[in-house]
Formats: sequence, C-alpha cells, structure tokens
Amino acid sequence: MDTAHLTRLIDCPAPAKLNLFLHVIGRRADGYHLLQTAFRLLDWGDRLSFELRDDGRIERVSDIPGVPAAQDLVVRAARALQTASGCRAGANISVDKRLPMGGGLGGGSSDAATTLIALNRLWRTGLDRGQLAALGLRLGADVPFFIFGRDAFAEGVGEDLKAIELPPAWYVVVAPPVTVPTAEIFSAEELTRDTEPLKITDFAASTTRNDLQAVACNRYPEVSAAIDWLSQFAPARMTGSGACVFAQVASESDAQRIVESCPGRIRAWKARSLAQHPLHDWVD
Repeated sequence: MDTAHLTRLIDCPAPAKLNLFLHVIGRRADGYHLLQTAFRLLDWGDRLSFELRDDGRIERVSDIPGVPAAQDLVVRAARALQTASGCRAGANISVDKRLPMGGGLGGGSSDAATTLIALNRLWRTGLDRGQLAALGLRLGADVPFFIFGRDAFAEGVGEDLKAIELPPAWYVVVAPPVTVPTAEIFSAEELTRDTEPLKITDFAASTTRNDLQAVACNRYPEVSAAIDWLSQFAPARMTGSGACVFAQVASESDAQRIVESCPGRIRAWKARSLAQHPLHDWVD
C-alpha cells in the first residue's frame, strides 16, 4: 500500500561539504566570480525535521541566534517551492544547527537543499532534480551541489557540476573562533581572480590551492593560526571562504587522536567522506 500520503513528519540530515580546492578564474560582468572547485560531502552536519501543516503556513519552530526566520534560507527555500509548485500545504521546520555559521562548510546551503528535497517529498510536489537545483541556485551558489548529491567538480559560479569518483577518506575539520563573511572575502581587492583553469581530468594530479585562503588569513589571524596548528599533523587548507580548515588523515583513529589534542581556543571534529547525499534517491 502507498503510505506516502500518510506521512506528516520526517527527519532529515543536511551534510557538510568541503572544497578540496577553490580557484577563482575570472569574474562576470554582473560581479559574480567564476570558480573551479571540487566539492566533497561529509557524514557530519545539521539535522532538520519537517511537519506537515494543512494551512499553508511556513514556520521555523526552532531558534537560531542571529538568523531571523524570515531571512533563513530554510524558510526562503520552503516558500520558493510553494510558489514554484503551487502547493497549498505548509510546514513546521525545526533546525538542529550543528555546523558553525560562516565556516565555509555549506551549512545554510545544505539546509536549504535538504528543505527543498524533503518538502518536495512531503508535499508530493513532484519536481525533478534539475527543477529543484534551479530553485536552489536562486538561494545560493552552493545549493545546487547538495541537490546534485554527489562529489563533484564544479565550474561557473558553482552550479555547473560533473560527478567525480574520489576514494573514501577521513578528515579533521577545525573551526577557529571567528566568523568570516563570504561577501567580504570575495570583494577584497587583493583577491586573485585570474588563476589558470584546470581540466577535470587533470585536477587530482595538479597543484591546487584555495584562492580565498590568503585573503581570509590576512584579515582573520585566527584562520591562519588554525591552519598552522592542524598542519602539524597533515597538510591543512581552508574550505570555501572560511573560517573552517581541514586536513585529510589516514584513519579514524588518527582523526580521533588529533581531535582530542585540539587546544581549547578552537573546536575540532572528525568526519568521514560520503559517496552521495543521504537523500539522493528521494529525487529523480
């Protein structure tokens, strides 16, 4: 028996991402930067729950300090799906925020993508992956990646995605005690914007970097200090526009050992790579 119509409450993960590298290769006339990056999913992130409402209202029922509900990407994503689909149902949305905000881990974008995928299922609106990704792009450049739901080589503003196969890996992720505004880093005059483009077939064997890292480290010494600390154990790099940094390690036990040695001024987690998004198969 089809019981999908009886579902009124679902609980869903919103995984973090890493940018294994991030090159800025140009800038469009509208000011958006042209990027190349390799996105990697992690088995660690936020969790969201969605309860069906019959009155069409969208309510965020959990408090997120510093993020008014009306501005939250989760609420905006839900309303965008309502508008695009003509759906008259609503939802209560609860967000268990575990990822640091302003960390470059894609927390807000991942929450928005999970919202689109989950409500597309809960409301039975029937949008396909491409339609959800198009909605997501209006909310943020990283949202389409989470809807794509696999490790990816990304170009354009981050929306041109091609699946890549990466070996499983363990990572240590470190959050310094600072929030780095994405807009500030991308608008910095000193940002490199002419890195030579890579071919997808070459990136794994190429020398790569995060072009935003030097700007963030110069403006936020806490980021530089976190990289220096983590680099004692393995090559460390900033993800996204910061502030979080990461390093790939050989095993879970190595990751745990590093996390346990983390000084009190910063936070550290261990995380394993994910081959695909936990909700990947919820979308055609």
